[in-house]
Amino acid sequence: LLKVGHEPLPPTIGRNVLGRKVLYLPGFFTYAKHIVAVDGKTGLFRGLAPRILSSTLSTVTRGTVKKVFPVEDMEHVSNKDDVKTSLRKVMKETSHEMLTQCMSRVISHPLHVISVRCMVQFVGREVKYSGVLSSIGRIFKEEGILGFFVGLVPHILGDVVFLWCCNILAHFINTYAVDDSVSGLEQPGTLTLAQREVAEFSQASVIRSYTKFVMGIAVSMLTYPFLLVGDLMAVNNCGLRAGLPPCSRRPPAPVFTSWIQCWRHLSAQGQLFRGSSLLFRRVSATASFPVD
Repeated sequence: LLKVGHEPLPPTIGRNVLGRKVLYLPGFFTYAKHIVAVDGKTGLFRGLAPRILSSTLSTVTRGTVKKVFPVEDMEHVSNKDDVKTSLRKVMKETSHEMLTQCMSRVISHPLHVISVRCMVQFVGREVKYSGVLSSIGRIFKEEGILGFFVGLVPHILGDVVFLWCCNILAHFINTYAVDDSVSGLEQPGTLTLAQREVAEFSQASVIRSYTKFVMGIAVSMLTYPFLLVGDLMAVNNCGLRAGLPPCSRRPPAPVFTSWIQCWRHLSAQGQLFRGSSLLFRRVSATASFPVD
């Protein structure tokens, strides 16, 4: 709902860390209370069934692809003289992950489209998409096979950019910044050679796992616009009020003919990161958030 720009509650005046007055849009909990007040607690679970099916199908697909196209174990190369060898291994592993992710995305995307459309029906109080089977029949009748894959391209691009940026950045940080020594251990001289090797491997592995985790968070923030555009295209011109952006009293924007046009429209409005924050949602100076 935040992604499609539905703002049923007015912003409130607050203060930032510098003490200046700023406008804040309702956060997650306030928004959730509004949904409960309108739809009851069941309103918080719109689109849950197709969402669960989509996640399950994605997980099964990933497992199947890994079995059909197994990748050999990647051993860590910490010696900086072997950076080229290590980089080739990372690129091979990332290519395998990309294949797995793209196939799982393609297989599960139709159910993701249904889930998103079920959620945004809250905006116009529609009941066009109710059950999974009935939604499949309606989309096929009105839009054909391609209707199940609207918004797929930006989602796949976001996944590809995320995987490559995250893995490559984590690789270079782990290669040049993570030290395999045990200088952080207490009394290293009292340890046997075997104990020192185990400690080195354990410490380095923990640090490297955290590096990839942190890189994942940072890169996901940068690739968020791809997810936003993909979800907006999934509801674009689908017969729902939320599919005619922006959902407001002012004249709606033209129906997007491509995801690139949607991207450019959001960029011009300063809303490429709309809905990325759930708690502290400050009103942008360049973006206007309509209130229904």
